[in-house]
Amino acid sequence: MKKNNPEVVVLSDVHLGTYGCHANELLIYLQSIKPRILVLNGDIVDIWNFNKRYFPLSHTEVLRKLLKMARQGVKIYYIPGNHDETLRKYLDLRMGNIKIVDKLILELDGNKHWIFHGDVFDATTKGSAKIIAMLGGKGYDLLILLNHAINKFLAFLGKPKMSLSKKIKSSVKRAVSWIDNFENTAIELAIAHQYEYVICGHIHQPQKRTEYLNKGQTTYLNSGDWVENLTALEYENKEWSIYHFNPADYIKTKNIAETKKTQMVKEQIPMSLKQANPDLIGSFEVMVNQATEP
Repeated sequence: MKKNNPEVVVLSDVHLGTYGCHANELLIYLQSIKPRILVLNGDIVDIWNFNKRYFPLSHTEVLRKLLKMARQGVKIYYIPGNHDETLRKYLDLRMGNIKIVDKLILELDGNKHWIFHGDVFDATTKGSAKIIAMLGGKGYDLLILLNHAINKFLAFLGKPKMSLSKKIKSSVKRAVSWIDNFENTAIELAIAHQYEYVICGHIHQPQKRTEYLNKGQTTYLNSGDWVENLTALEYENKEWSIYHFNPADYIKTKNIAETKKTQMVKEQIPMSLKQANPDLIGSFEVMVNQATEP
């Protein structure tokens, strides 16, 4: 496979460890790129909904691929989100080419880029509201499972797929207003701090737009997710673009992770992965175990 070589790639909201995660598609995408910098902008591993009984081989293969990319010289910045917030205990920890940070400021071609997950703007992820948000996360996972079943039936009938969650979000005024407020807050703060670009995740809404206010302008970008939209941000030739996964682009690509049957990783990451990078995987297991302790 010929590799695409963007200078920077931003991924967020992968939600490894949940039924909705499209790990196979993400793995195929990761195999097709060779960036200089990879930013993992939060909610990569869904520790909120982590269950040792469900972690398919394809999800593990994504972790293996990320480690391999780091060993091959790709600089990886992991910015924890709300679903993997326990990793914030390890801010500034560096493991080879992987560094855990709270936010990231990159200067690319003379322009300052402010990159963070975005849950800091979301009151539902804090305090007592967090419990409701976590329950909502489990409900969202069930909604995705239901959506898969409906889409299989629609495919059998020869009809196009549909997204239940998108329909719900677009039909509920409060959800639309919340997304608008999130984006506007990020834009206003970026302009106030004189960042030419602000990059977020969190809301599962891929976006690229330039906004002009009295105090200046900025370009707002959102990397979307790998649950419904299957998107990423790519920086190449001094320009940002939104990548959308299209299976037709990889028709000849063999999926090495798994066939359609689900293979479970029950207690820990496979020994072959541990042997590949024992210190890093050991650290990751400790973090996950601490996060899932009662």
